Amino acid sequence: MTKPTEPQQPGPPARRGPTVDLDPSGRVGGREPDRTPRQFLNYAFYKVDPAFRRLPAEEQRSAAEEFRGLIDSWSDSPDLILRTYSLVGLRGDTDFMFWRMSQDLGCFQEMQGQMNTTALGAYLSQPHNFLSLQKRSQYVNRIEGSGHGVELLPGEGSYLFVYPFVKTRAWYGLSPHARQGMMDEHIQAAAPFKGIRLNTSYSYGIDDQEFVVAFDSDYPQEFVDLVGRLRFTEASLYTDRDTPMFTCAKADIETILGQVTARG
Repeated sequence: MTKPTEPQQPGPPARRGPTVDLDPSGRVGGREPDRTPRQFLNYAFYKVDPAFRRLPAEEQRSAAEEFRGLIDSWSDSPDLILRTYSLVGLRGDTDFMFWRMSQDLGCFQEMQGQMNTTALGAYLSQPHNFLSLQKRSQYVNRIEGSGHGVELLPGEGSYLFVYPFVKTRAWYGLSPHARQGMMDEHIQAAAPFKGIRLNTSYSYGIDDQEFVVAFDSDYPQEFVDLVGRLRFTEASLYTDRDTPMFTCAKADIETILGQVTARG
């Protein structure tokens, strides 16, 4: 007499991606840690306390001149790339932004420490501050002319559109092939928008977001159309967070100081 077969217990669902997927080629492991110097990016947003504008005009002028001299000295530093932007009238919770780039995180700390000691610095708060690392995207290495490389030409456009970005955890459970297909669609959808240059940098482990996305352009209207079009791509289903969004207008430090003070 045949013995009845024991019912099989259902196991866990098969994982669609590899157990460890760190190599852009899709291989498991396969590379040593990359410790070569790379460029860190800092998007530092500042708000001026309205109390500063109620100070006597001479105090404001003196504080603005001291602050301008400090920023000019950092603009000439061989260890730091600095781009300055105004958000006056474009966003309520921040007045200006410094886009800082360096291979040494200490440069960001040293500059900020010096800013804190100035008269104007006593009236500054930082409602937002993002830190990230520049590296080549694993999804676009094979696509010629995609504009997603590691060579960054910062501040070429009149505007910089910046936001932190987080993917859903479900994204990382997909196979490399599935993710690549969605990103190919995403890149092709953006291809007609020639007036926009994209820089995606990585924040894994060094800040709250996973990426900081910055679009450099002269055409805000084109950027609105681009973002609207990307909402229809499959990859957008795996976006967990892409706010707050910032429209930053390129401006020199003298222009910014004129906008945020009440100097006569």
